Amino acid sequence: MQQTFGNNIPTAQVLWISKALKPTVEKILQHQMGFLRVRYWQQDTTSVWILEEIGKTKPITIGVVVQAEKIADIKVLAFRESRGWEIKHEFFTNQFKGLYLTPDLHLNTPIDGISGATLSVRAMTKISQLALLFAQQLSISK
Repeated sequence: MQQTFGNNIPTAQVLWISKALKPTVEKILQHQMGFLRVRYWQQDTTSVWILEEIGKTKPITIGVVVQAEKIADIKVLAFRESRGWEIKHEFFTNQFKGLYLTPDLHLNTPIDGISGATLSVRAMTKISQLALLFAQQLSISK
């Protein structure tokens, strides 16, 4: 939060997942969602989302900074799997910067995978898509 907002961290807010939004979230996740709301922090056109998705068997916690509906930064905050930890490195996360969500809910550029980390890469890709979708919802609700 401090890297994004400095010492002026905004108050956490909540985005409720509506019945209309739920099918879209589940399409991205490719499974049923296990949450009803998502916490985020926003200042102007910048929002921060801390989300989790299962890699192979354990959750991966990822922070995504969205600015003007594009990914400004993405970081693995907690990695609990025994394999696939390479997604934490900048050589991998840098390829997400500047990406946005297409109308068919995909990232505008394919993500290069990492051999042996396929499920971790998928989890990070899904989280980035969700963060972009959720940031769009903030624009729609204004």
